[in-house]
Amino acid sequence: MRERTLRLKAIRRLIKSHRIDSQERLLQHLGHDGFVVTQATLSRDLKLLKVSKVSEGADGYYYTLPSEEQEREAQQNYIQDFVRGYVSMDFSANLCVIRTLTGHADSLALALDSLGIEEILGTVAGDDTVLVVLRETVGATGLIDALRQHIPDFEE
Repeated sequence: MRERTLRLKAIRRLIKSHRIDSQERLLQHLGHDGFVVTQATLSRDLKLLKVSKVSEGADGYYYTLPSEEQEREAQQNYIQDFVRGYVSMDFSANLCVIRTLTGHADSLALALDSLGIEEILGTVAGDDTVLVVLRETVGATGLIDALRQHIPDFEE
């Protein structure tokens, strides 16, 4: 399993099993588990996991994970954003250019990033195009298959 996937699982486990009130404390826990992470990377991980802070009254705030219902709702919103803006795609080696309706590239790129599609390394959004960088071993067929798994109504 990839380092990031293992780290995300560890973050979920730590937040579920400990009352963590700061990124510094979470970084300490991760360090004890063998993960060396910068604060910036941890911030991105927390954003990706949709971690929020909730108040415990006088005891301050602590991190919490979204409920399963909230996660399902967010996934549905990302799928709708993708479907709403998607026009077409073209490939070159491990790169994919997705054409979108004007003004939809940013939300479509965010949807791809948030859906957690392992075949995608990252995205760069313009106004009506999204550059998708794929893992070296993933080609057009791999991405299309992954999109169909995450977006049931996806048609190339």
